Amino acid sequence: MKPKTAFKKDVFKKARGGRSRLMDIRCVKCEQHLCFYQKDGPGMLKRMYLDRIHDSKKWSDLQHLPFKNLPQFVCDNCHEVLGVPMIYKKEHRLAFRLFQGSVQKKITKAV
Repeated sequence: MKPKTAFKKDVFKKARGGRSRLMDIRCVKCEQHLCFYQKDGPGMLKRMYLDRIHDSKKWSDLQHLPFKNLPQFVCDNCHEVLGVPMIYKKEHRLAFRLFQGSVQKKITKAV
């Protein structure tokens, strides 16, 4: 499954050096595909900003919800909790804080 999406270009991408990758995010327990995520800059994936989630009916449009209404990041297949909502204070952005070792990440290419 390949995502049909374009990278988002904004101040957050520029602040991280302008380098982006598209990642296929899967549950580590059952290997169920969850979403595609635009990772900007180097480093490990510790959190997923809600405005960078692509091609997911369940997770793509959550950035418009109030923080108190955000669900936990849960696998639909095995119901494992993979992350919890948070507000990244440095940038005042909504994100999921991922639990260590909860997701598999694979760099993929957009169509």
